[in-house]
Amino acid sequence: MQILAHRGFWKTVEEKNTLESFRRAFENGYGIETDIRDYEEKLVVSHNVATKECFSFDEVLKLYSEMNMNTPLAINIKADGIQNLLRADLEKYNIQNCFVFDMSIPEQVVYHKQEFNVFTRMSEYEKEPVLLEKSHGVWMDEWENSWISEKVIDQMRQQGKKVSIISPEIHGRDKANMWKFLKKYVDDADVMLCTDTPAEAEEYFYGN
Repeated sequence: MQILAHRGFWKTVEEKNTLESFRRAFENGYGIETDIRDYEEKLVVSHNVATKECFSFDEVLKLYSEMNMNTPLAINIKADGIQNLLRADLEKYNIQNCFVFDMSIPEQVVYHKQEFNVFTRMSEYEKEPVLLEKSHGVWMDEWENSWISEKVIDQMRQQGKKVSIISPEIHGRDKANMWKFLKKYVDDADVMLCTDTPAEAEEYFYGN
């Protein structure tokens, strides 16, 4: 199982989605999840509406490349029509281990047609993943109900899909039960856990 640092490895809320949080994640060998959108014809990192204060996604990829990383990049798509910008940035740094997710369904179709690695969504509100057969993997999210289980994960893995799971603490819920059954997947590199507490996850799953 691979650990994704949700909006980077941050120690204060203000550090979320900052270059320092991404550097810290990479230094500790984690993948990251981050949000991108366009601003003045370039991609920037921002969960909310972009402003001139946002820094470019190019800086993240440059850092990733300079540090010789190959951990997963989970790219949360927050705007429509940015495929060409994203393709250019990824090709500039020859980024291979990445996937996109969370775009609208029409945009998902476009990403598939342009042969991006796309993760479709599953949650208690999206019980049937859209375009599952075309998708590289599945992004599993629990908002209020504990529905993710070994059975659900195994069904996706048996279909050859990678799986990335949102850890419950991201939504303010207890993570103990989920983390307990996820120990089954510690040796499966195609299962990922996206968490606000990556160091705690590393200790829990891989500590002595």
